[in-house]
Amino acid sequence: MNTTPSHFPLNAWYAAAYDVEVGRSLLARTICNQKLVLYRQIDGTPVALEDACWHRLLPLSMGRLEGDELVCGYHGLVFNAEGRCTHMPSQETLNPSACVRSFPVVEQHRFLWIWPGDPSLADPALVPDLHWNQDPEWAGDGKMIRVQCDYRLVVDNLMDLTHETFVHGSSIGNRAVAEAPFVATHGERTATVTRWMENIEAPPFWAGQIQHARGHVGPVDRWQIIRFEAPCTVTIDVGVAPAGSGAVPRGENPGDRSQGVNGYVLNTITPETGNTCLYFWAFARNYCLDEQRLTHQLREGVATIFREDEFVLEAQQKAIEEHPDHKFYNLNIDAGAMWARRLIDRMVDAERSDAPGAGPTVIPIRRAG
Repeated sequence: MNTTPSHFPLNAWYAAAYDVEVGRSLLARTICNQKLVLYRQIDGTPVALEDACWHRLLPLSMGRLEGDELVCGYHGLVFNAEGRCTHMPSQETLNPSACVRSFPVVEQHRFLWIWPGDPSLADPALVPDLHWNQDPEWAGDGKMIRVQCDYRLVVDNLMDLTHETFVHGSSIGNRAVAEAPFVATHGERTATVTRWMENIEAPPFWAGQIQHARGHVGPVDRWQIIRFEAPCTVTIDVGVAPAGSGAVPRGENPGDRSQGVNGYVLNTITPETGNTCLYFWAFARNYCLDEQRLTHQLREGVATIFREDEFVLEAQQKAIEEHPDHKFYNLNIDAGAMWARRLIDRMVDAERSDAPGAGPTVIPIRRAG
């Protein structure tokens, strides 16, 4: 059990569920150590309440819905969508303190987003941009994985795709990923890692995609453009085009990918506790949009790839807990992950400015120098 302070900001939007997961039944989720119950009102409006009855703390997710209100499954107290108790058994007078916390919730890009911090700061404009998930010019689908690790380890994994060569060698990885140069940049809330691999043999996954969609067999130019947005969202612009077909940017020329195949790996990782997380992912593509079978095949194929990541990340988390004094050392390939961690640290430190003794939940990547 992790007993040290959890290292995540509260004033941020976190994905709590896919839109299809939340309906007219009660869904329990834990976000940033806060137990929540989610449901939709009759008109479809999503609701997020604290999952503990005001009376005896029974999880409200063990209750039932009556109209737009939630009935506790223990003594029948009734709570509305704002968390206010509207009925108590065997009495007409309601205790004015009888309420549970209601959380800001926004439905966007096929996710329900929860703001666990100060509700006055919950600006919907701050929801991360994952529009590919519902853009008619893109097709795709995804899943959610509950991973037994600190959410930052998932971010680390996504910011350095060198591991594809070794963890995913039978699908998306090959030696070119580990050997290709890259450029890492950062902003106030973002970090980006850009890698181009020119005139290479396509790994099995991409070789199959470009042959299916474009009929191309042979060398390709491949790209990976990873963009992190603090605290926990990573979009990865990926794809291949026939080698020399003009996809690679040159100077002011942004490149022409029209002869290739382009995908976006959409990732947003929600801290559940200090050492567990909910990993929401999707793969969207801009080719063969009307092939539903391909959408299903890609979702299941990517799910298999991510299970390989899950195995590695959970083993890493276990090793960290077994070696609490160990310090991580950095290689050049860790540049993107280092910037992502620094941006997370800034958000957490800003919220803990009145508690200077607070520390991280796991050993952070050491700062350069």
